[in-house]
Amino acid sequence: MNTPRPRCALTIAGSDSGGGAGIQADLKTFAAHGVHGLSAIAALTAQHTRGVTAIEVPSLPFLRAQIDACFDDFDIGAVKLGMLATADVIHAVADALEQHRPAVIVVDPVMVATSGAKLLQSDALIALRTRLLPLATVVTPNLPEAEILLERPLRTLDEMRRAGSDAVASHGQAWLLKGGHALDQAAMVTDVLFLRDATHEFQHPRLDLQAHGTGCTLASAVAANLCRGLRLPEACQAATDYVHAALRQGYRAGRSELVLLDHFGAAPR
Repeated sequence: MNTPRPRCALTIAGSDSGGGAGIQADLKTFAAHGVHGLSAIAALTAQHTRGVTAIEVPSLPFLRAQIDACFDDFDIGAVKLGMLATADVIHAVADALEQHRPAVIVVDPVMVATSGAKLLQSDALIALRTRLLPLATVVTPNLPEAEILLERPLRTLDEMRRAGSDAVASHGQAWLLKGGHALDQAAMVTDVLFLRDATHEFQHPRLDLQAHGTGCTLASAVAANLCRGLRLPEACQAATDYVHAALRQGYRAGRSELVLLDHFGAAPR
């Protein structure tokens, strides 16, 4: 066949057996953006809309084999990192990325599930800061995650603006701070992208619902848009628009009130 090969993006993250977040959300997001999705599963979760009941981490050699297999056969335009539960996993992933050197790395620093379950061991935080952040093209934390990474309280939009500017100055890579937890954002949610030479703000009306998988979906949408050739500000604008549309069209699949995103109903036209 002489058909052109599609753009490819790789997610290295945890699997969500409930289908709303993690690898499952990442692959649906890639597909909705016309990008061929690859995956290396860094953690397995027994999970549904009411919580996480068990977590298991595959062996490090098998994780590395998954990553190497993807790079050996595909032209990978972007890598998205999600749940990497332990310091050993983070070091293994960082070693692989330093060898393969993808052009784009989007780091979603997953620490706690929507249900409150802890998804990152305490000793992994140092590894996350020292090994993964320096490799990132852009980091996409929510405010509780950013508070931990930046070691400062983040409650308001002004605090976000100061912290994001300081983060770029200190760490170098771009930061997309998600404002859903900001206390002064009752009617509108503001996400802010911080670059070395510019700041971009993306606003959307707040939706009155509790959702699952928004962080995974946003980071994957940013990676997919960068893979498609968009510049980072346009990739983040399009990704925040996509997540808002997927939330607005979301649905309840389990027995809880938790909303899952409609990844394909919100697909870019």
